Amino acid sequence: MEKIYQASTAEGMIDFINTYDLEEAAKEVIPRGGYGYISSGAGDIFTYKENERAFNHKLIIPHVLREVELPDTTTEFFGDSLSAPIIMAPVAAHGLANIAAERASAKGVSRFGTIYTASSYASCTLEEIREAGGAEAPQWFQFYMSKDNGINRDILALAKRNGAKAIVLTADATVGGNRETDRRNGFTFPLAMPIVQAYQSGIGQTMDAVYGSSKQKLSPKDVEFIAKYSELPVYVKGVQSEEDVERSLGSGASGIWVSNHGGRQLDGGPAAFDSLQYVAQAVAGRAPIVFDSGVRRGQHVFKALASGADLVAIGRPVIYGLALGGATGVQQVFEFFKKELEMVMQLAGTQTIEDIKKITLKNNQYL
Repeated sequence: MEKIYQASTAEGMIDFINTYDLEEAAKEVIPRGGYGYISSGAGDIFTYKENERAFNHKLIIPHVLREVELPDTTTEFFGDSLSAPIIMAPVAAHGLANIAAERASAKGVSRFGTIYTASSYASCTLEEIREAGGAEAPQWFQFYMSKDNGINRDILALAKRNGAKAIVLTADATVGGNRETDRRNGFTFPLAMPIVQAYQSGIGQTMDAVYGSSKQKLSPKDVEFIAKYSELPVYVKGVQSEEDVERSLGSGASGIWVSNHGGRQLDGGPAAFDSLQYVAQAVAGRAPIVFDSGVRRGQHVFKALASGADLVAIGRPVIYGLALGGATGVQQVFEFFKKELEMVMQLAGTQTIEDIKKITLKNNQYL
């Protein structure tokens, strides 16, 4: 079992050209088991790889003579002013990458000025995360349901007390995916999971064991329960089909989160980006859409927004930045995406985020 002290203690500016550089550099500072858990996908990692390749299925048309200068990425989202429509995806156990864990990542996200989504399986308490990010920083809570509704009520109440503005129900991880890298490394969590410690400690457990403690049989009634008890907007995460859109919205979900868990669950499934267009058509403006999985470039953010997403969430690149530079590294990663997005907006002739969303797909390929 890996020791907590083996994780990075880095804090400060990091030198990188792109997120692929980050991944290579992080491999040198994150212990092998933890790095394998963070970076790997399920099975043959087909879907993991398709997540990135799929962005090439749609191409951005450059536009000229549109009087665009200094594109504006700021976004208003249900009362929150964001520096860009780029938010923190829920990722478990940030302590695998840096001893400061979610305290540092929340601080970096807050400095950038966007939404932080805390995981149920965080290495820190929600109180610590909120304190690090600041009471005014927008925060959502990603929720894995327990089989015990008493525990569910306690955790939802905890999230609400700590300022959560939305609950994100992860619906695509009722069992663990076939994560062969973890099995090869003999990986078990070396860290506690204080948010869910009432029914599992995390320490010494495999991912399968962690998921085994959660509810495997989710239904629309669970969305109804969460919405009614928390009195917060509920986003159903893991939606990739039109049918699941209707099932989610029909049960009271306030938002749809398109994701395949970063290719970590069902290998052989479609890339999340390929699903986005069809999900957006099914939603038809009835609810906001968040998108994640495979986002590595500002171009990817642009394409997701043009294909129907309202917000784009990033995960692995942020954790690599955390490992290499703590809170400062996290902020740098978000700034990287924002800078690339601004460049793409300029070259594509779009002044604002709303301009991107107005783009009409041509020949099912060109944005």
